Amino acid sequence: MGRSLSMAARTWVAVFVVLVLVHLAAQGADATTLADVTQWMLMPALAAVVVTATRWPRGRVVTWTLVALGFSWLGDLVPSLVGEDAAFLVMVGFFLLAQVAYVVAFAPLVRRSVVHTRPVLLLPYAAVLVALIALCAPGADALLVPVAIYGGVLVAMAVLATGLGRTAAIGGAVFLLSDSLIALEAFVPWWDLAGQGFWVMLTYTVGQGLLAAAVIGRNIAERQAPEPRPVRTYAQRPPVPDNVVALV
Repeated sequence: MGRSLSMAARTWVAVFVVLVLVHLAAQGADATTLADVTQWMLMPALAAVVVTATRWPRGRVVTWTLVALGFSWLGDLVPSLVGEDAAFLVMVGFFLLAQVAYVVAFAPLVRRSVVHTRPVLLLPYAAVLVALIALCAPGADALLVPVAIYGGVLVAMAVLATGLGRTAAIGGAVFLLSDSLIALEAFVPWWDLAGQGFWVMLTYTVGQGLLAAAVIGRNIAERQAPEPRPVRTYAQRPPVPDNVVALV
């Protein structure tokens, strides 16, 4: 896919990678201000990659992927602009909208996903959802229903992402892991992962990047597909008259 990208797209890929590396380094060094600023810039840079790497008409998958990246950006940015008490709910709200946008983007590809091709693979996704809700239930209290809804939409996104191929399947699974880590930290009292912020952001950026790469790859493949050959009809080329019949 790399050779098919424009110079602008390659530049934005480089910008996104640098931002990810700087952000992860800031997470590891507890440089809060640098971590916040770079986090606010991640999704706009990734959206720029998608825009410059795809061509008009971009279609449903690309358009709704850009919507999902937009809501993800709001989920990264807005919590820092509101009070600490509301920050978590605001973040979850925007990321729920991002997951819904991904579901809308990938839904037309459901027949290519494991839902139709390998239904047995739905069992691990279902197991993850049940386990996540069970772990979060004691600490979620009144938020248990919203947590279950968010978990269901998140797993639906990961399942439908398999319709774009292996890259998107891995991206959806890694994104699922990222949000699961956030839920575990928020609702499971005994959860204590060293470097929690680092691992959340690593899986978040990798998951989003792989999903974007799969969407771009599909768009490029569609543009490079050969045009269907027109079917000849009698209107285009009248039949050659039969001389024998004409003589009779």
